Amino acid sequence: MSLNLFETTLKLKGFPIKEAKKRVQEIQSIPEEEYQDYISEQKERIVSHHLRENNFYKQFSGLEHFRSWDAVPVMTKADLQKPLAERLSSGFSAKNVYVNKTSGSSGHPFVFAKDTMCHALTWAEIMSRFEWHGINFNNALQARFYGIPLDRLGYQKERLKDKLSNRFRFPIFDLSDEKFDEFLGTFKTKPFTYINGYTSAIVLFAKFLQKRNYNLKDICPTLTCCIVTSEMLYDTDKKLMETVFGIPVYNEYGASELDLIAFENKNDEFVLNSETLFVEILDDHDQPVPNGLPGRIVITSLYNKAHPMIRYDIGDSGIIAKGSTLKKPILEKLIGRTNDVAKLPSGKQVPGLTFYYVTKSVIEDDGNVKEFVIEQIAIDHFTIMYVADEVLTTNETQKIIKAVLTYLEEGLTVSFKKVTVLDRANRGKLKQFISRV
Repeated sequence: MSLNLFETTLKLKGFPIKEAKKRVQEIQSIPEEEYQDYISEQKERIVSHHLRENNFYKQFSGLEHFRSWDAVPVMTKADLQKPLAERLSSGFSAKNVYVNKTSGSSGHPFVFAKDTMCHALTWAEIMSRFEWHGINFNNALQARFYGIPLDRLGYQKERLKDKLSNRFRFPIFDLSDEKFDEFLGTFKTKPFTYINGYTSAIVLFAKFLQKRNYNLKDICPTLTCCIVTSEMLYDTDKKLMETVFGIPVYNEYGASELDLIAFENKNDEFVLNSETLFVEILDDHDQPVPNGLPGRIVITSLYNKAHPMIRYDIGDSGIIAKGSTLKKPILEKLIGRTNDVAKLPSGKQVPGLTFYYVTKSVIEDDGNVKEFVIEQIAIDHFTIMYVADEVLTTNETQKIIKAVLTYLEEGLTVSFKKVTVLDRANRGKLKQFISRV
């Protein structure tokens, strides 16, 4: 692997990673006593920018100019379910921004955008955090437990990205013992530095190793740590993984439309990103709650000029620890990010997040489908309940069924139910996948 290939790839794609890394270092060097000024200034700057340059945000907020932070309204995912072109700031179009879709793990999928500097800052922040654990993206080989698009072009594109990013992908659509045996064979032959991926898939791999009485570090001595993401990490699962992997396990909490939100350091502190984001915990009346008390996690992207992500309710709940400071806020507890595992007739097990790949491949940027949940009501029967303006057409449902059979397995039944409202779990979290089996 040639030096700085990862960073060179970002640069070639038009993302100013060198400048972004420098900016993150500058922010990190701001002393604690000056951090309040930095946050206040950046908050006012980003709101004023969007009030001036973004018609969607001006209309949404009802503000003429920035008065006070309290006057800035909270936005939800549902507010952003409009075609992307309507939400971009002036000077930005789909051609000069980074565009992607949210995972839909909360049941509210939408397309979002970041300007090139904002996207570079996201990577600079991630790289800075991974360096806490001695991981340099340019030379550390990653064992990646993620999904992968199964259409030919999407698959090849993702594999090329993996090669350029120095990672080897273990697709998580089949987590049977036979597949885990194959995974194990790869660990014997490749000098992996660390494991990264969806919590539930990596936990299942750990349970498989425990059953076989294997220690992964014995099999792959180059491993240094494991970083899990996207789903709740329970203490019992963490202990199991650390035991059977023979390496420390760290938790990551992020959102593609924002940035890295929190990352665990070597002292088991789940440190929030206070550098490119401003994270608040609010009550049901949008008022900040004191540290130590639970509330809704509401996040502002301080640097996204292309698209407003201001006081954005991510759909999760959490607690900021009492001893936190503005420069080093600690997420004491993250509530409500769990995904069940689907069991299939063949004996295959797949994480609930697999449905991200199904929904991502079929939900278009027209804002028709507002919310959805997928329920497994029998081992071979899934129901997709959705809230939409229009009933899904036969063509659309056929596309979804085809995707489900491709990503999971043949012989499954998929039914659709258009509803006016979906059941909410405690604290308003919409769980995308529910297993009744």
